[in-house]
Amino acid sequence: MMTHLPLTPLLPPMDQAEAIDLGLPESCVPWPLAPIGNLPLGQFTTESTLPGVVGSLARANALGPWDWPEKPVIFISDLHADAESLLRSLTAARAIQRNGDGLSDFHLTPFGRSCQFIIGGDCLDKGPSNLDLLDSLSALLKTGADVVILAGNHDLRLYLGLEALTVKRSSLNAHMFVRMGKKVMPLLKEVHERYVGSSANLAMLPDEETCLSLMVPGKKWTRQFPKAASRYLSDAAIRKEMQRLKKKADKFAEHAAEVGLTIRQLYAAALKCRELFVEPGGRYAWFFQSLKAVHQSGSLLFVHAGIDDHMASQISAKGVAHVNRRFQKESRKDPFVFYSGTIANLMRTKYRDVDHPLTETGVDDLHLAGIRMLVQGHVNRHSGQELTSKHGLLHLEADITLDRHSRSSEGLEGIGTGATIICPDGNIVGISRDYPHAKLFNPAHILQQHGLSS
Repeated sequence: MMTHLPLTPLLPPMDQAEAIDLGLPESCVPWPLAPIGNLPLGQFTTESTLPGVVGSLARANALGPWDWPEKPVIFISDLHADAESLLRSLTAARAIQRNGDGLSDFHLTPFGRSCQFIIGGDCLDKGPSNLDLLDSLSALLKTGADVVILAGNHDLRLYLGLEALTVKRSSLNAHMFVRMGKKVMPLLKEVHERYVGSSANLAMLPDEETCLSLMVPGKKWTRQFPKAASRYLSDAAIRKEMQRLKKKADKFAEHAAEVGLTIRQLYAAALKCRELFVEPGGRYAWFFQSLKAVHQSGSLLFVHAGIDDHMASQISAKGVAHVNRRFQKESRKDPFVFYSGTIANLMRTKYRDVDHPLTETGVDDLHLAGIRMLVQGHVNRHSGQELTSKHGLLHLEADITLDRHSRSSEGLEGIGTGATIICPDGNIVGISRDYPHAKLFNPAHILQQHGLSS
């Protein structure tokens, strides 16, 4: 039987009616040490998963006391263009008070002013509105809040696709725009409606066929890409990439028509999107300019997806600032080469065989750098945050399926709400509307709470 604890000593109080309206838990339980899926509270999915987490936690604790952030950290990830979910999640974390129905009608609470906000990547794609989400995030920045925004694979794909749209085409970058496929269509539809609109803005564009050729690679690319990509990808990965691209290219015009755009309108929206997001002075240029690949706070490393041995070595030897400088510099070079490399692996790995590997060597390097746990998004969960072990490194998976598009397609009700709060005293609180209690993790005593020795 798990002990239920009140949330109020851990976080500032919240009005009970507001908590009920948001579907938030009002009590707290010790953090389950393994993924629980639909099992009752306190039960573990397998005997093999639990020892892995316990072993990694014991190993991290054996390194000595953890180093905790100097101020509370609020981690929210994978918003995927859902501004209302962002605002509800900030409210759930006790960080903002809303004073109207608008997406910028809020102010920081005293607790919020004391916090650092880490947005864990994948702000874009899916829906309901990319531009609304960015406008709400901009409003948060304008409050003076301490905000760190990490790059996610969806964010990165848009940036690299827009960059590839107007640079000199090559066998390695000609496919990067169409590679986004169906997922980019809602954003381009938004940009067309808000910023392109009239037919007068299409007057200088070529015909449909030419516009399509400027976005979709031709037959020449099909012959040249495998040879050019062989320096960066395995034969199996190249075949997979070409199969993916053929499917996306064949369906590209069809997907544009599904959102009500002609090819010329789509191309006009793409050019405007690049102006807004990539060119200096564009309304949303601040978003890509502010992105970081990785962030460290005490013993915690924050990334969107995960890490590999090379990045672990870089962080151990040169620090996260060096990695972030490399990210900003190299992401502005050849889009394909960058996306296939180890820095972009931070935004896209799922620890598959095709991903850059993390081994015992990488974990040792991270421990040498003082890092005990990686906090990530990318892998969405349906029962709140989960604590896992990957190759001997503790991972806190904090993508709790916030956006309405994903929730609807995956059978979850309502608007996603929740956040992960990391306190200077070593307590980590995971809140999600999809789990009946907040989860409390503290490495100094959680093993004893579960009747397990360290």
